[in-house]
Amino acid sequence: MKRGGNREFGRGERIGAELMRELTVILRSVKDPRIGDITLQEIRVSRDLAHAKVYFTCFPLDEQGAEQARLLNGALAGYLRSRLAQGSRLRTVPRLQFVHDESVARGERLDALIERAVADTHAGAPLPDDVEPDSEQR
Repeated sequence: MKRGGNREFGRGERIGAELMRELTVILRSVKDPRIGDITLQEIRVSRDLAHAKVYFTCFPLDEQGAEQARLLNGALAGYLRSRLAQGSRLRTVPRLQFVHDESVARGERLDALIERAVADTHAGAPLPDDVEPDSEQR
């Protein structure tokens, strides 16, 4: 069994976790109100360790995600990378690409749709043609 693939995968995960910890602290210290309240969700480091995609969400409800991604990828990217280089044990710090992660907002929208569908069903609203009623409702 080859160990190289597993070890390399583990290394990328470890580097991603280290970058996540350090970048979270750095972002909390940035005093730019345009950043707002963002939460890092995941960092995926490329196989060659040269690039890192930083997935983030912002609150409330990801209203300014695209604007914050532009800000983070533009003016702040170099600053954040240099701060990471100062405090990191890595020989080279990957180039950062910030990606707005809409999964939390999408999950909230789906949850609201499910709740509304359940409430409508219990209120006696007719079911769509392609949905079979539960045996309890027959």
